Amino acid sequence: MASKSQSTERKARIEQMRKAERARERRNRIITITASAVVVVALVAFGAFVLNKESEDQKKEDKAAAEPVKGEKSWDAEELGRDHVAEAVEYPQTPPVGGNHNQVWMNCAGDVYKDAIPDVNAVHSLEHGAVWVTYNDKAPEGDVKALGDLVGKTQYSLMSPVKEQAGAIMLTAWGKQVTVDSADDPRVDQFFSKYVQGPQTPEPGAACTGGMGAQ
Repeated sequence: MASKSQSTERKARIEQMRKAERARERRNRIITITASAVVVVALVAFGAFVLNKESEDQKKEDKAAAEPVKGEKSWDAEELGRDHVAEAVEYPQTPPVGGNHNQVWMNCAGDVYKDAIPDVNAVHSLEHGAVWVTYNDKAPEGDVKALGDLVGKTQYSLMSPVKEQAGAIMLTAWGKQVTVDSADDPRVDQFFSKYVQGPQTPEPGAACTGGMGAQ
């Protein structure tokens, strides 16, 4: 009888251990499922946050692009002329905002030129929808570097010194031009948002590579 009793107790202990193991497995499954659900919810929330922020940023950019640039000067695009010419052109603005130009454009895929470039080639870049950043000797070195960094990461933009220009820092697109106070001037980002391949572009999508580069 003692042997039978021991066998019964052993079976009971084994069954109890099995129940405890099954309970642990259930708890582990619940923990795993709960943790996975928390991760999924967190990822969804983070994705929604990112999308919402991108949407808000885009709205801000669109709003900035829709508003007029303070102090900007404009010219009638149809009166500027767009013929290809081989000879030099005397432009009424410095730097020029458009007009007849050389058939070869300056490369404007974020190109930063340390020396002056020919107006007749730069104007062709404007025709392709580029923004041209120019500066003279009065521009602070820090601003020149910051603007060079901006241009360097922006397709359809170029930068070069123009010693004779009136303002220390000027931004030019086809038929559009503004003088800004510094690289931190909010009009810099606004001008880029508005006019890099903007609605003023006579030849949108035309190349900004394969033209004339630094000598």
